[in-house]
Amino acid sequence: MSVIHKILGALILFFNWVFTPRTIKRDADAQAAIDEKIAGTILYQYKACPFCVKVRRSMKRNGLKLETRDAKRSEAARDELIAGGGKLKVPCLRAEEANEVRWIYDSSEIIEYLQKRITA
Repeated sequence: MSVIHKILGALILFFNWVFTPRTIKRDADAQAAIDEKIAGTILYQYKACPFCVKVRRSMKRNGLKLETRDAKRSEAARDELIAGGGKLKVPCLRAEEANEVRWIYDSSEIIEYLQKRITA
């Protein structure tokens, strides 16, 4: 089963690389405003997870520069995810708004949350 996972992971990363989405073009002031809206937001992910790739592709398409942490390769990131969100599941978005931290685990919800946040 491990060999199959490695092959599938490699294929996911390869096709993601081949079909990388284009980033939306914004002027510098508009991009700075977007960056400010999402400052402090962290995506916990695995590199070859298909749902994580879905979120990262949406981030790329929308020109979002979020900090990403690999919970598979980094013990510190894994511990932060478990301590903060309560479970080791990716993708997970740590979003901070008005001094309140939210942990969002579903890829579609993460994309929807980010879209609302940048258009607000």
